[in-house]
Amino acid sequence: MTGDTQGNRRTADGQDGQDGQDGQDGQDGQDGQDGQDGPGGQDGQDGPGGRRARGGGERTASRDSATGAGAAGSGIARRRLGSGILALGGALALTPIPLAGAAARSGRDAGATDGAADTGAGMKSGAHRPTLRRGSAARAGLLQGPLDQLVRDAEAYLADSPEHPWYAGAVLLAGRGGTVALHRPIGKAVRYCAYDEKTDTGVEFPADQQIAMAEDTVFDLASISKLFTSLLAVQQIERGELELDAAVASYLPDFAGGGKQDITVRQLLTHTSGFRAWIPLYKEPTREGKLRMLWEEVPASTPGSAYLYSDLNLVSLQLILEKITGRPLDALLREEITAPLGMHRTRYNPPASWKPKIAATEDARLPWSGLERGLVWGEVHDENAFSLDGVAGHAGVFSCAWDLAVLARTLLNGGAYGRSRILSEDSVDLLFTDFNTAFPGDEHGLGFELYQHWYMGAMATPRSAGHTGFTGTSLVLDPSTDTFLIVLGNSVHPVRSWRSGSAPRVAAANHLARAVPVRPERGRTAWFAGMASASTATLTLPTLRPNSARARLECALWWDTEPAADGLFLEASAGGRDWQPVPFTTFAPASGHHGPDPRPHPAGSATGWSGRVWHRLEADLTAWRGQDVRLRWRYTTDRLYVGRGAYVDGLRVRDGVRTVFDAERPRDAGRIEATGWVPSAD
Repeated sequence: MTGDTQGNRRTADGQDGQDGQDGQDGQDGQDGQDGQDGPGGQDGQDGPGGRRARGGGERTASRDSATGAGAAGSGIARRRLGSGILALGGALALTPIPLAGAAARSGRDAGATDGAADTGAGMKSGAHRPTLRRGSAARAGLLQGPLDQLVRDAEAYLADSPEHPWYAGAVLLAGRGGTVALHRPIGKAVRYCAYDEKTDTGVEFPADQQIAMAEDTVFDLASISKLFTSLLAVQQIERGELELDAAVASYLPDFAGGGKQDITVRQLLTHTSGFRAWIPLYKEPTREGKLRMLWEEVPASTPGSAYLYSDLNLVSLQLILEKITGRPLDALLREEITAPLGMHRTRYNPPASWKPKIAATEDARLPWSGLERGLVWGEVHDENAFSLDGVAGHAGVFSCAWDLAVLARTLLNGGAYGRSRILSEDSVDLLFTDFNTAFPGDEHGLGFELYQHWYMGAMATPRSAGHTGFTGTSLVLDPSTDTFLIVLGNSVHPVRSWRSGSAPRVAAANHLARAVPVRPERGRTAWFAGMASASTATLTLPTLRPNSARARLECALWWDTEPAADGLFLEASAGGRDWQPVPFTTFAPASGHHGPDPRPHPAGSATGWSGRVWHRLEADLTAWRGQDVRLRWRYTTDRLYVGRGAYVDGLRVRDGVRTVFDAERPRDAGRIEATGWVPSAD
């Protein structure tokens, strides 16, 4: 089977990276391609462990005309979804998201010339829709240091981690706005000719036959292929040819067998159909036999009652698309997405001439593979996709990093790139909207996964979208900061059992998130708690004695943590021994005609995503009136994933009309005790 993401994914582990294509300055780019992984008793996705509950969000957008989009968003615009969307396992979460420019500035901007700071938010409306060009981190509004560390950490996974390399090589691409600030190949695209199961070692090609990774190396994308199928489906929904909440059987009558008559198109796109993860279609030699297996398949759960990631959802969607358009899926991909966007190195079934530029995957042999194929190189890895002549809705697309960056930029632009448009802004908006609010932790737009720390790391927000692929690939888009990250690795080379978890993906995402600066609310620096996992950081004020009935703490607060698992706590101790929570209220920045939005924190804590903007904070200290008291901020993280962290600025304690502590006064600032917190300008 294929799949790289779903199921329970809270583990600490592994991930990969890889590279793509370059394309010219200011233009779109090229290359690559990638396939998918498969069965033989395989899991259906990539990440581990169980997840956490969270929320979703979305904002409206207008759209304009251009190629490939279709006219009005028939059946797809938010305003037309109505109450019907509440049925069958979920509801839309329609909460606004701050503009990337505002989030990045957080008081003062990074001074970028081409990043989100001056281009505004992802999901852009209006005329300014950047195309890609290479540039410096500064031009992108990013910090160079974290990008350098991103590469160093990715290179570390070329070594045993701990027993085997996580990948033989990778291509890394990171950018913001219209600037690609990092595009780096590491390791080998082709290293092993075989796998020795007796010694659990890879048999290497002679050194002169090994192929180094290059910027334009093409990869088997594995389950990232699902995104392309989903985009093609949303195009047809937009054009009125496909209904989101229509029964699949209304397009494919034979699909109704096995109790599947009520499964809808939306449930296919959000993995709530009830299908199990995969079935071995490759065991049936004929297309008719494979279809019979699908028609007879009985859902593992009642449609709409649970989230279960399944390749069968996208295989079914492929059949619908081919039925209603009269065109095969590979032709649809070429005509509706890759040709309009100039993604010339993205396709199914790459020609033999591409083979020297393609990353090899697995020495596929029984029993670990479903088929006896030997070294898979230039053909799709996934067994089911291979048995479908390389063209499948769940796997089979090959691409390179630059081409995927073009796709990322297109979606962050609201569906347009240069003069081409493949989707309306309303349609793109729904890709980033959570349809699975009934299944916390399994946030999902139409085809795209949302808010998944297990591979998005600190880039995860309620609107961050992406996907992974079993072969070692991943794509993450963060509209709140207008950033995008592509990590393409050949982590099943030479064998699938060597791949483990998503640590390289998480590390890369954490570094890109850190590269987006958070500027102090006032002055040159703010206190930053860092991004370390399994840590506790404390920021403690000196002993104070509030005497007024109006004593209060004031400061500015910025936080973004893994929801529930990590948190920021305001505490007080009236003797230096026991620490008690201090309730506080935060005020989000004013927006439009509305003033600051107050939000009480009765437990004295903050966790999750706050919009990546500074909040004003007030805490009533009258409970400690007449007592010597110390106040502290405590930031804690678990051992797995982290958010962008927590910042505190402008600490001040007022006792009625008197200011008894002000961190801007050098004498008071010198009495702060910081453990794990550091002054930071970004």
